[in-house]
Amino acid sequence: MRDVAIVAINENESLVIAADNSGGIGMKNSDHVKVPYDILSYYSFRVAVMECMAAGAKPVSVAMQNFCGDDAWPLLKAGVERGLYELGIDGISVTGSTESNFSLLQSALGIVVVGRKARDNSLDELPGKVNVAVIGFPLVGEEVINYQENVAPLSLFNWFCKQKEVEAVLPVGSKGIMYELQQLFHGQEIEEKQVSCSLDLLKSSGPATCFLVAYRPEVEEKLRRKAGELFHPVKLID
Repeated sequence: MRDVAIVAINENESLVIAADNSGGIGMKNSDHVKVPYDILSYYSFRVAVMECMAAGAKPVSVAMQNFCGDDAWPLLKAGVERGLYELGIDGISVTGSTESNFSLLQSALGIVVVGRKARDNSLDELPGKVNVAVIGFPLVGEEVINYQENVAPLSLFNWFCKQKEVEAVLPVGSKGIMYELQQLFHGQEIEEKQVSCSLDLLKSSGPATCFLVAYRPEVEEKLRRKAGELFHPVKLID
């Protein structure tokens, strides 16, 4: 159900490993989207860390694969540290490697986030009655920079992960809301015509600028107040 690897390390705990890659985004002349490297790493980190946390893990390590050049490393690290700060996570080292033998024409970056979680042998199925909403807007490319107010903050994502009444949290990536809905209700056949939502269900959400939540109906007003204009209900039509 999650786009992560989960590896048991003992009887009580598992490691959760999540990764994200970016290419052609940065400050090189041949890049398709021009952004500072701290912005690049921040949004790449948020994809990996959101996947890790959505699987129920607490992040413990971050590693970067830097193909942007030696000079980019301080900014890349700063972007990851910004994300950790927004999540209120302290004491995590940021490590990695830089390709310094050869210079690429375009920027490229890979980020791996490793987390730990208690082992859970449940079937990871939703209860019978849940409501669903999208928090944030699906944005991609330069939209992410131009409409930052529509990006779901990491602090808000963290808050949703901690709510007991929220049964599942699932970041929306490049495959769009519809794809993630099908992952959320795995085992059920859901077609686009069965879904009512004010957002484009097929549009890429780039660096997880929005996320899905499945929650108990009685707490909807509480969640709406917290998310404000970023809250978009999803209705499934039989």
